[in-house]
Amino acid sequence: MLWHDLTTEITAIAGAGSTAAPVTGIEYDSRRIQAGSVFVAMKGGSTDGNRYVEKALAAGALGIVTDSAQTFDHLTVYNAGVPILHVEHGRRALAQAASWFYGHPEKRLAATGITGTNGKTTTAFLTEALLNAAARATILIGTIEYHVAGEARPSIHTTPESRDIYELMAQGVARGATEFVTEVSSHALDQGRMIGVSFDVAVFTNLTRDHLDYHQTMENYFAAKRLLFDGVRYPPPRVAVLNAHDPRTEELAAAARKAGAEVRTYGIGKGSWRAASFRLTPSGAAIELETPAGSAMLQSRLAGEVNVLNLLAAFTAAHARGIAFAQLAAAVPALRPVPGRFQPVDSGQPFTVIIDYAHTDDALRNLIALARQMTACAGARIITLFGCGGDRDRTKRPRMGQAAGEGSDFVVATSDNPRSEDPAAILAEIEPGLQATGVRYSVEADRASAIRLAIEAAHPGDVVLIAGKGHEKEQILAGRTLPFDDAEVALSILRDLGYGEGQ
Repeated sequence: MLWHDLTTEITAIAGAGSTAAPVTGIEYDSRRIQAGSVFVAMKGGSTDGNRYVEKALAAGALGIVTDSAQTFDHLTVYNAGVPILHVEHGRRALAQAASWFYGHPEKRLAATGITGTNGKTTTAFLTEALLNAAARATILIGTIEYHVAGEARPSIHTTPESRDIYELMAQGVARGATEFVTEVSSHALDQGRMIGVSFDVAVFTNLTRDHLDYHQTMENYFAAKRLLFDGVRYPPPRVAVLNAHDPRTEELAAAARKAGAEVRTYGIGKGSWRAASFRLTPSGAAIELETPAGSAMLQSRLAGEVNVLNLLAAFTAAHARGIAFAQLAAAVPALRPVPGRFQPVDSGQPFTVIIDYAHTDDALRNLIALARQMTACAGARIITLFGCGGDRDRTKRPRMGQAAGEGSDFVVATSDNPRSEDPAAILAEIEPGLQATGVRYSVEADRASAIRLAIEAAHPGDVVLIAGKGHEKEQILAGRTLPFDDAEVALSILRDLGYGEGQ
């Protein structure tokens, strides 16, 4: 792999210099540079890679690709022996370079992308599981973890940079993977991290208020999601799978059809792929499924109405990928709940403890409504613990307080990942929403102490919801990151209280 070959893959404004030395890697992080690596210096949301060009060169970078005219001019004068390309769009160049370096693995994979505010992770996991049930080898990229042809790896980002995506793709292809399933965040779509990937199937779960610290307005947020379907920045999908209940679906369907996509809608009592009826059971749900491809009674192990929708989305997407209807229906009973998504913690206690990732007001309302559906005895209470992340959209804090207060009998407000913010200041912005509902509540900034408070308040038959962090194994505070697993903390507290002894 030579510099000259790389320059034919990248859309560049200008170039200078060349080398016959082989390219040994593509990197956007100067700390990962080794001798022979090409460093793609690009402007990001929180930093500018162009600040680290000299560091990359000192580490042995073979060449530089930059989206800065100033960097290009400087290097052509002061580093004449270093080949350099000036590009307009740094992330596009990164994707083009990575695709080339890793042998264009995207051409050997059928891609399914899932976007939306809520439900991405569960829908992605279920879609992959249905593909696996049909003996298809997969690559999964998502919030909880990555999968590479059966091997689970820690998740770095919901949607990583394109260089890392292409590396995972190449590793999966080498192990026989033919399917690529990924959550696609609005940030990734807006920033161009998915450039070069042609989605065969694209799924839209919903749009509710979130990430306005980045997008500023709901219109901007929706416009980022729409990029997966409308063919403006990315190739349109062959099939668009859209939630029939969401107000934005009509507009999204029109954009997808205009771009040439087939549109399938899913929903409860509506949509072309629909649950004509469903009944929640102690072990999940019984679903009467009606679709253009057939009808069936499904027995699902996933609890709650929201998971009926997630299952419909995954079923529709997997069928669009060519899995037979009967084969999908037969696979549903074996599908398992997703870690950190309505995950029970059981130590033999006479009440229910649930861990969930709900971190928006809409997701919190859905979670509490699901818990209400589960309460089997009269007088059973919902105890909800939640917090709001620091350095994120502050406008949702009182709304989350209101959502928790309106649906719960007792609320414990605590820290989530405060990051650089003062936890007390975050809690002060949550409290007005709680106060407006008149709910009984407590404020405890220490999350472990707050979990103990919520569990100790539970009576037999109650449901304790521990919301916000879900699958996460760490808590991010100012200047430090601590190990923290909601499920492990809850289980430890239950055992301290005498539950589970001797089991």
